Amino acid sequence: MNYIPNILFLIILVAGIGYFLKNVKKLIRNIKLGKDVDVSDNKSERWKNMAMIALGQSKMVRRPISGFLHVVVYVGFIIINIEVLEIIIDGIFGTHRIGLKVLPKSVYGFLIGTFEVLAVLVFVSVIIFWARRNVLKLARFWKSEMTSWPKNDGNFILYFEMVLMTLFLVMNATDLDFQSMNSGNVISQYIAPWFSSFSESTLHVIERGAWWLHIVGILVFLNYLYFSKHLHILLAFPNTYFGNLKPKGQFNNLEAVTNEVKMMMDPNVDPFAAPAEGSEEDVPAKFGASDVQDLNWVQLLNAYTCTECGRCTSECPANQTGKKLSPRKIMMDTRDRLEEVGKNIDANKGEFKEDGKQLLDDYITKEELWSCTSCNACVEACPVSIDPLSIILEMRRYLVMEQSAAPTELNTMMTNIENNGAPWPYNQMDRLNWKDE
Repeated sequence: MNYIPNILFLIILVAGIGYFLKNVKKLIRNIKLGKDVDVSDNKSERWKNMAMIALGQSKMVRRPISGFLHVVVYVGFIIINIEVLEIIIDGIFGTHRIGLKVLPKSVYGFLIGTFEVLAVLVFVSVIIFWARRNVLKLARFWKSEMTSWPKNDGNFILYFEMVLMTLFLVMNATDLDFQSMNSGNVISQYIAPWFSSFSESTLHVIERGAWWLHIVGILVFLNYLYFSKHLHILLAFPNTYFGNLKPKGQFNNLEAVTNEVKMMMDPNVDPFAAPAEGSEEDVPAKFGASDVQDLNWVQLLNAYTCTECGRCTSECPANQTGKKLSPRKIMMDTRDRLEEVGKNIDANKGEFKEDGKQLLDDYITKEELWSCTSCNACVEACPVSIDPLSIILEMRRYLVMEQSAAPTELNTMMTNIENNGAPWPYNQMDRLNWKDE
């Protein structure tokens, strides 16, 4: 018996999965560069969010057309790839359609028939997605941050899916034994006549070629995910689980600042007294964030999960009025800077070497940050629970508390609040005059 194909298959399989796991390890390392944050509360609600949003696609279908098509591609692609298990077993042990040996013919035929129908639905949906991007040119796919790579990445993944679905159907159509079963070939039976002029040996070569290209294509697709926005296929699940459960209008406060304010407002506290031993609260080394290491790990997970769909930007009132802010760009810039930091660490044997760059200014400008109205429209619109606003607010906090670099209008407002108890430049005796107008 010739074991060379089996050995070759095993080598390709191990290499493909090994490279994927290597990148997963790097991904986890990069996410852990963020600060720790406690997200262990309300486990039942978190599981519910993951089931509804990531698995159930509940936020995707708010836009019915794209939502429905996405569900078709998502469900179809996942279910079809159940057959990868059969391919792996066949490849390792040299069998052919092992499923027929362990399942009744009717059950196996039903499964493959279902896969074939889904393959056609996925193929059609992907073509519609491609047309929306490249023919109709929906505005959110053509914003300024969608440079050559993001645009090409979106197309590459569509081509991948079209090719994989085609290979699956060709593999079935040219498998004479499978076609002779006349069970499960609900679509491939109409493709088989296209190859009727070929000899049996040629059909076998085509079938084997499609089989090899299909499994190799899946391994290439798997490893492409790390470099693509389609990493959300995997990360949407943890991202929705660890998503923010607080009301969207509730902002986080720094404990050190809160305690300082409480102390200032307590008339019984001696401001000159030395803190009691063990009572001094940890004061952060930096208020807010100027680089990715200053963000927490959930925010970095958000950056890697971003689908670049642009729903956040299309809902952003600042962006709609022509301002430079794009919540999608905030997430893309965060991920790009995080990748840059990760490569820096790899190049310097596990240590980060200062490169003179940071997320603020080198990637995200002050103008973008101060354009945000903090309305939470982007957070509400995201189909996978990403929170661009939290990153914007942390970077604003850095500008205000570390650099005293708030806009003049904001400084004037804060001065008025400090002096007059209101944002307007009226003395305290006139604060309520507005109600008489």
